Amino acid sequence: MTLQNEFWKHKTLDQLNQKEWESLCDHCGRCCLIKLEDEDTGDYYYTDIVCKYHDQQTCQCTQYQNRKTLVPSCLKLDPNLLKKTTLKWFPSTCAYRLLSENKELLWWHPLLSKQAETVESAGVSIKYKCISEESIAEEDWEDRIIDWVN
Repeated sequence: MTLQNEFWKHKTLDQLNQKEWESLCDHCGRCCLIKLEDEDTGDYYYTDIVCKYHDQQTCQCTQYQNRKTLVPSCLKLDPNLLKKTTLKWFPSTCAYRLLSENKELLWWHPLLSKQAETVESAGVSIKYKCISEESIAEEDWEDRIIDWVN
């Protein structure tokens, strides 16, 4: 199955086939960062702590097919979930969030640049910028809040 040129401009997220859906992921890894929610305000804060199944070299999940079983809090993003929730806890650069908000993909997205490396060269990738959740106690997570993800 090949990808139709600029399919995301001609289809809604509901209309995408599996290959198209998966190709929207730019593999920045930002969704794998542990986020903390302020219970009073509902605001989310990113940490530089990443899920233990995140591969720092590829910025991909080493257990992608089993992630929901291994990490019950990991969300399997699909069009149905997008209808039920806002993606305010997803980075503003995420293709799924951008398209659900009727915005354009950013210039560095591999579907536009035709190069996976532009995610890293644009400074969007979390490659080698994080620490595994296995390396830090949960009570210290607040000390790891970052401001380089929006």
